[in-house]
Amino acid sequence: MTEATPTNQPIPIADLEPKTRLEGTVKETRLHGAVIDIGLEYDGLLHISQLSPNDNIKRVTDVIKTGDKVTVWVAKVHPNQKRISLTMVEPPDVTWNEMTEGQTCTGVVTRIESYGAFIDIGAERPGLLHVREMSSGYVGHPSEMVSMGEEVDVRILKVDRRKRRIDLTMMGLEAEVEEEPEIEEFSEDEVPQTSMELALQRAYAADQEQESKSRSEKKRQADFSERQDIMARTLDQHSE
Repeated sequence: MTEATPTNQPIPIADLEPKTRLEGTVKETRLHGAVIDIGLEYDGLLHISQLSPNDNIKRVTDVIKTGDKVTVWVAKVHPNQKRISLTMVEPPDVTWNEMTEGQTCTGVVTRIESYGAFIDIGAERPGLLHVREMSSGYVGHPSEMVSMGEEVDVRILKVDRRKRRIDLTMMGLEAEVEEEPEIEEFSEDEVPQTSMELALQRAYAADQEQESKSRSEKKRQADFSERQDIMARTLDQHSE
């Protein structure tokens, strides 16, 4: 929510945003509301319905009087009409106009009933997560899936602004777990080699292989010569 704006630092009406918190002074009370000096180029209008969450307020002066210091929030801004609508009811993090069907959000379980659980998603009132919307399988009781105070991910299934009802679901929500790249670990004897070291290693291996072949060839030739000598001596002995 937007932070409070000091009254000694006025900002243009066009720069005001809904939910902006302001400090002001009651300038005048009327039958259906009050005029609030919020230190800007134009005063703000506070309707009697915005004095309190309580709908039973009959007179403005039962709540505020001229000269009272009040904390208000911007409800609506009409720059062309030079009008700023205010409220003394702190707005929720998520307003009815900001909620859309299919929107995903994180909330906290505030109440559990046999038919479902109520989830606070930062709206004016909690949303209902019906037991049949908790899983594609059978769920005997909501407590099998959620617990009081637990933080859960939900998706807005339906928003009924007239009845002020929010229906939620956990169906179709799959946690997207990103696989972290594996980091190859080496022991002290397995330090990764540089390209130069690899090239030298291959060259050394090739030299060893060639040397081994040379030794084998020399041994083969020596064995052949020895066999020839033995055969020659044998023939000489028979000729005698």
